[in-house]
This record gives sequence, structure tokens and C-alpha cells, in this order.
Amino acid sequence: MLLPQQPLQDAAVVPSQQLPARDEAGPWHSEAVCRRDEAGLFFAPSKEPTAARLAREEAAKRVCARCPVMVECREHALLQPEPYGVWGGLTAAERRVVLTRRRRRESELQRAAHMPAAG
Repeated sequence: MLLPQQPLQDAAVVPSQQLPARDEAGPWHSEAVCRRDEAGLFFAPSKEPTAARLAREEAAKRVCARCPVMVECREHALLQPEPYGVWGGLTAAERRVVLTRRRRRESELQRAAHMPAAG
């Protein structure tokens, strides 16, 4: 689980193919803690002052930190990709960083796979 004080690079470690299996009884979002909280906590109102935005995002991340489907939510937001709001404990800017790191890592892995072995 990603807590707000954890470094952002830890959020990039969970590849989508390693997600834990969910119960097939319903969609992952039916178990989301945020379904019981105010939606406004996760999305910015227009012209929100920076201090208010930061406080709201931290409050949203605290909700995410206790959510049983945080990883699925984050992967959904990264695969869409969701351009707004706090999803899976990450802001839109943080998700862009994670996506950039994933693309860079995938590119490096592809380059390494195509390089002849030294020997």
C-alpha cells in the first residue's frame, strides 16, 4: 500500500501483470473506500488555491491508503490514463511520473533484449 510519505518510485514497482486476483463476484470499484466518501475530495474544484488543493489531495490519499482495492484503482488510472483527480493514492502529476518511468523501463528492457550477449 502506498502511504503519502513513501517515495514516488515505490508506486512504479507494481506492474499490471502482477496484480492480486480479485473475487469475481463484482467489479473492483464496488469495494472502493472512496465510494463512501465525498467525491469532491478526489477532484479539484475550478480555481482551487494551491494550499487547499494540497490539503485536499493529502486527505484523499489518506482515504486511498486504507482502501482494499487501491492497487486496482491505481492500475485503472494508469491504464486509462485518468487525467484528473486522485486515483489509487496518486495525483494526476504523480501518475504521469509513474507512466514516464514505466515507459522508460520498458524501453530499456526492450533495448537490452535486442543487444547481442557479450562473450
